[in-house]
Amino acid sequence: MTSGYKDGTPEEDYAHSPFIRKQGNIYKPNNKEMDNDSINEKTLQDVHTKEIDLVNRDPKHLNDDVVKVDFEDVIAEPAGTYSFDGVWKASFTTFTVTKYWFYRLLTALVGIPLALVWGIFFAILSFIHIWAVVPCVKSYLIEIHCVSRVYSICVHTFCDPLFEAMGKCFSSVRVTTTKVV
Repeated sequence: MTSGYKDGTPEEDYAHSPFIRKQGNIYKPNNKEMDNDSINEKTLQDVHTKEIDLVNRDPKHLNDDVVKVDFEDVIAEPAGTYSFDGVWKASFTTFTVTKYWFYRLLTALVGIPLALVWGIFFAILSFIHIWAVVPCVKSYLIEIHCVSRVYSICVHTFCDPLFEAMGKCFSSVRVTTTKVV
């Protein structure tokens, strides 16, 4: 087996190099060049081995408005009601350091088990959605389509002529209104 790219991009530019058989595409064994209607991908990236960003840990901004809590968001002294400067600085440091290290301690103790629980939960949810919900909805849509066709035929067969005849009967009726003072 040899690796190579159809678009001529050097192999160093990709994280993983896809393998292309010398004989051609596995679906079209006699095709050496793999024409345009076959799989034309530069690389397959495995979701499980992708690199994570250790700097921006919320790239989709899920928790921007929810858990950003600073000292000033929780404790504030209005003008004219100030504590000692040393107490204020010590309170700020205590709050900030406690929040920082206690969060780290909780994530170290509970983060991995919760990640396991959430991984199992979303795997089950995905499984149910893919293998049960979507097929049931698709089946329902197919069945209801049959009912809608029968209903449409009945409406066009019985109601359309009736309403058309009633429309012709009442088409010459003229209504006039006058206001009497």
